[in-house]
Amino acid sequence: MRDEFPIFKKHPKLIYFDSAATAQKPQCVIDALTQFYSEDYATVHRAIYRTAIKASEEYHETRVTAARFLNASPEEIVFTRGTTDAINLVAQSYGKTFLKPGDEILISEMEHHSNLVPWQMAAKHTGATLRYIPMDERGVLQWKGWITPKTKFVALAHVSNVTGTIHPIAEIGRAAHAVGAKLLVDGAQAAPHMKIDVQALHCDFYAFSGHKCYGPTGVGVLYGKKELLAIMPPVQGGGDMIERVDLEDTTYQAPPLRFEAGTPIIGSVIALKTALEFIEQHRQPDQLLSYATEKLLKIPNLRIIGTAPHKGPIITFHIKGVHPLDLATFLDLKNVAIRSGHLCAQPLLRKFGLTAAARASFGLYNTVEEVDLFVDGVKELASQFCAR
Repeated sequence: MRDEFPIFKKHPKLIYFDSAATAQKPQCVIDALTQFYSEDYATVHRAIYRTAIKASEEYHETRVTAARFLNASPEEIVFTRGTTDAINLVAQSYGKTFLKPGDEILISEMEHHSNLVPWQMAAKHTGATLRYIPMDERGVLQWKGWITPKTKFVALAHVSNVTGTIHPIAEIGRAAHAVGAKLLVDGAQAAPHMKIDVQALHCDFYAFSGHKCYGPTGVGVLYGKKELLAIMPPVQGGGDMIERVDLEDTTYQAPPLRFEAGTPIIGSVIALKTALEFIEQHRQPDQLLSYATEKLLKIPNLRIIGTAPHKGPIITFHIKGVHPLDLATFLDLKNVAIRSGHLCAQPLLRKFGLTAAARASFGLYNTVEEVDLFVDGVKELASQFCAR
């Protein structure tokens, strides 16, 4: 698969283990983006000339592709700037409109800041109470008993960006609906690796980013049930989201256009179609997670953060006496790219007694040989510190 990604032709020694942050782009996605800007560029929904019609058709085709990718309907697909933007849209529109004092918003201790801070804001704005589902020492969500008649909204990651834990979303969705609550799923870490079926997951909203799915930056997808999108007010005003504008008042388009104000991110949306088709063609069970985990656990003083039985291709770890920044810097000298820092999940790391950690995450382009080189580098630095 490395041959599909031109960055590895430019940097043949690069071992890229940071796909959980952002994935590299295959040539087909780069070509789709380049072709639009060099040969087919035009705006959408606003003109009758041929290139504008073609751009509008391709823009809509991505909506159809995204709907198929999630097992949804095209009118339930809203294009956003990414997962963060999608979650904020729901928090600001649905949350601020329908939540009230006495209601409970339920998230978890394991959330990325993008699925935590927007709900803090919504709770402060509405007077609702924000509650956090705890996890055990493995990083497994202890959710049973937390959904009550007071619960009106649940927002959870499908896969944790730190522990890699795959949460039982379908089971949680059924429990939420049993008390009349709505469920939003942060699918940023799941969409690149797992087949997503929003019907089977029993969720009301599902969000993911294009750039983690081997697509362009600056584009994401929000799925929302059509009956919910229909009652949600827009959070931005401008062109394309309107039906009629008078000086006294304005009426809005039906969803999804109601939530896509202004000239959209046309090129990125069109190239996203190619990225999603690429995933559908090449998605395969992760073969590196268990191999890398077994290798890392043999290194003295190394602790893996998150040992749930069901995980995505993410390994977060910490070596006693070694700062994660030093480790990442050392590995970079060996052409190995990993993430270090608080991983946009400070409350989660604090639960494990840490302020920073190292994270390796895998994509379609990674190999067993790369894992071996990565582990050798980790082992080398760990042995130097342990020998002191």
